[in-house]
Amino acid sequence: MQPLDQEKVDLDFTFLLDCFARVLRDVDAGPVSEALPWLGSHTPGDHIPTRALAQALIIAFQLLNIAEENAAVQQRRVADRDPNIPPELGRWRDALQKLHQSGLTGEEIAAALPHVHVEPVLTAHPTEAKRATVLSHYRELYLLLVRRESQRWSPAEQAEIKADIETLLERLWRTGDVFLSKPGVPAEVRNVLHYLVNVFPDVLPVLDNQLRYAWQEAGFDPALLSDTWPKLSFGSWVGGDRDGHPLVTAEITAQTLREMRLQALRLLRRRIRQAASHLSISDLLVPTPPGLIDQIRRLSSGLGSRGAQAVARNPNEPWRQALNLMLARLPIDDAPAEAARLVDEPDRYRCASELLNDLREFAGYLRAVGAGRLADAEIRPLMQLVDTFGFHLATLDVRQNSQFHDRALAQLLEAAGLSSDDLIGGDPERRRALLEREVSSPRPFAHPNTPLDYEAAAVVDSYRVLANHIARYGTAGLGPLIISMTRDVTDVLVVYLLAREAGLAYATPEGLVCRLPVVPLFETIEDLEHSPRILADILDHPVTRRSLMAQAQGGELVQQVMIGYSDSNKDGGILASQWALYQAQRAMTEVGRARGIRIRFFHGRGGTISRGAGPTSRFISMLPPGSLNGDLRLTEQGEVISQKYANRLTAAYNLELLIAGTTKHTLLQQQQPEEPHPLEPVIGWLAEKSRVAYRELVERDGFITFFRQATPIDVIEQSRIGSRPSRRTGQATLADLRAIPWVFSWNQARFYLPGWYGVGSALTALQEQEPALWEQLREEQWRWPLLRYLLANVGTSLQTAHRETMHAYAGLVEDEEIRRRFLDLIDAEFARTEAALTAIFGMPLEQRRPRVAATLARRQIGLAPLHRRQIELLGRWRAQRAADDPAAETTLIDLLLLVNAIAAGLRTTG
Repeated sequence: MQPLDQEKVDLDFTFLLDCFARVLRDVDAGPVSEALPWLGSHTPGDHIPTRALAQALIIAFQLLNIAEENAAVQQRRVADRDPNIPPELGRWRDALQKLHQSGLTGEEIAAALPHVHVEPVLTAHPTEAKRATVLSHYRELYLLLVRRESQRWSPAEQAEIKADIETLLERLWRTGDVFLSKPGVPAEVRNVLHYLVNVFPDVLPVLDNQLRYAWQEAGFDPALLSDTWPKLSFGSWVGGDRDGHPLVTAEITAQTLREMRLQALRLLRRRIRQAASHLSISDLLVPTPPGLIDQIRRLSSGLGSRGAQAVARNPNEPWRQALNLMLARLPIDDAPAEAARLVDEPDRYRCASELLNDLREFAGYLRAVGAGRLADAEIRPLMQLVDTFGFHLATLDVRQNSQFHDRALAQLLEAAGLSSDDLIGGDPERRRALLEREVSSPRPFAHPNTPLDYEAAAVVDSYRVLANHIARYGTAGLGPLIISMTRDVTDVLVVYLLAREAGLAYATPEGLVCRLPVVPLFETIEDLEHSPRILADILDHPVTRRSLMAQAQGGELVQQVMIGYSDSNKDGGILASQWALYQAQRAMTEVGRARGIRIRFFHGRGGTISRGAGPTSRFISMLPPGSLNGDLRLTEQGEVISQKYANRLTAAYNLELLIAGTTKHTLLQQQQPEEPHPLEPVIGWLAEKSRVAYRELVERDGFITFFRQATPIDVIEQSRIGSRPSRRTGQATLADLRAIPWVFSWNQARFYLPGWYGVGSALTALQEQEPALWEQLREEQWRWPLLRYLLANVGTSLQTAHRETMHAYAGLVEDEEIRRRFLDLIDAEFARTEAALTAIFGMPLEQRRPRVAATLARRQIGLAPLHRRQIELLGRWRAQRAADDPAAETTLIDLLLLVNAIAAGLRTTG
């Protein structure tokens, strides 16, 4: 990646800040404008009310984000225009160049593309600190800044653009940024729908163009891509993920599925109408192929008057007639825009593949008459749209915790007059025997109208929603049933029984079959270590085998497995977490291979390094050989969604990295033997050392006190950012605290502790005890992708941490002995980690990563006053709460604004 043009960032940021300062002065907020620290003002801002200061700096940081994003986009354009600039790592030019150099031909690469599948899954974890309304304003502001780039505007037009920017900034200033009440799940669904309807469809042509341009640059035959592209689809957890989230009810899931189907069909209707309006080909000028005449006849049959109207609408224009008939077959009525509703009639398309086949046939007729350019311009994008979004926009996953499932099944057993003693808390062998007996029986536990207790009703009702959806539309649009905290095969058997109760699993002569994939989620380090054995038990179970065969419909057997990056890090620190994930993926890949089943890994990554985030290309390259198989499914959480996908070109860039990277590393790994790296025992040793150091810290007496007082965790627990509670069960323990607020709070106080703690102790021990291995590790950092990724991410976490700010927050810890004890431990480990990385890299972190250093220095200017104000108000708020002072609620609102402002400055929450 080329270093970011910092001069360009500064110019754009200064321009936007000047516009903002003028707006503030115009609305009688002159003192606030003087407190903007980047404009050379020496006014500290201490006299500015918290809400005004926080709101101003939130906007200022978003302006900085926009300036950086615009600079990156413009820089990529320059690089794309100049063939002398080496291709950026992970993009299509880089991928095709490396594949060509490896000996692969264009024909071989093109043949592999349809087997590449990338599926980002959008989630609504409580890390998006900005309201959807505000996000929309910022998107508009970004587009105005991009528009300003053009040199063709006259001075009057430039002034108009500037006036529009200032109008938007005033709108933002007068709009509240913080959630004063928790958003409901429907609001989170609307936010995800925005990306699926308004952003991603417009990104598909950009992605296709990038691939085809790079293909030609590589010297490959363009005709090889005429009907070929990698598979891109989307998933969603919003409205389906109910783990610790009681607000996600069966009705919410049903509403979400309906809305996503409706929006998908509205989208297709708009785009087909647009294509029809463009293809005004007259049969008076272009002879109609006989095949098209047959297609029109076939499409109109059964449509009656609606078919006749579709044909009569455009006489002498058979191409439009065919597209009109495809419109008439969409399972949606003809009402305009938002008034349109779903329709279930026998003459409508039942599934998206039927429409895709008709479009493919139609495109063939265009090519047959020599109109290949029109087929590429009008029908290829439509085909990709249908291929990506279908009639459902995104698949909806349903996730629940294994303990919740246990309680639900226990209630069903009791409703049937059976004992549940062996199910929960009893002997594991008796639990297994009970479940094996039940899965061999076809009968349900309760009559459909039997009233059920809370957990049983919650699961069975939600599964019935899925079963009803399948009965009407098939499995398209439905993701897997994910089991959080999977402990052994019995957790999967419990889900099979719950599915049977709802009609989501059915009896066959051979036994029970589940209609949807059941996916174990391995989250803690202990779970990851046991995952190969657990997965083997799951795959060897006859219900799993039958279900996989039914779901494959004669194709490849695939078992999806989700791995969690967040809880494993909270459990053992970053190095132990990453090594456990690496080993687990490799071992589970072998478990599946031995049984003729491909394992599809679902990577549960968060928005920060300590929750699995990191540079996309480096992440893909460090996955264990054989584990990728051209199929990448991963979560995109919280503020990551808006950072990566709010704007079209940035969204296209990030999706290109995922698709091109998956293609490149899959094909390259297929050419190389899967041999363990000789340094793997060293990484294992380092992982254990770092885990011990990390656990010694978090298990020390007084640690919870230090954590709760030295970070704003108590404010974050009160935040109105997302609809999900911050704790799974409400217990005030570290184990019960979700990984997101755990990371969020350390980041706010600038410790970034989960992203580096324990690594310094491990590396220092290696340097002192095994100098030869230490030197080998230094040499291999550039050659082994896993090692490079780990060290770079730890370095980024260290750079983002801020020692002076850490100490200031630690000053909030009331017990001086606890404060001193833990601060000394953290300081010492920080120094060890920094020294070890400097020795490995051969230079200080700031020198090795100047772009990160420059970005952080620019942000620190605005972060410093926010940290000072947050520390001041935390002390005041905690005292007010202890005294039951009613003013605590007012102070809390100020603190929530400060949390948002600091999150905006750091570009990260959890």
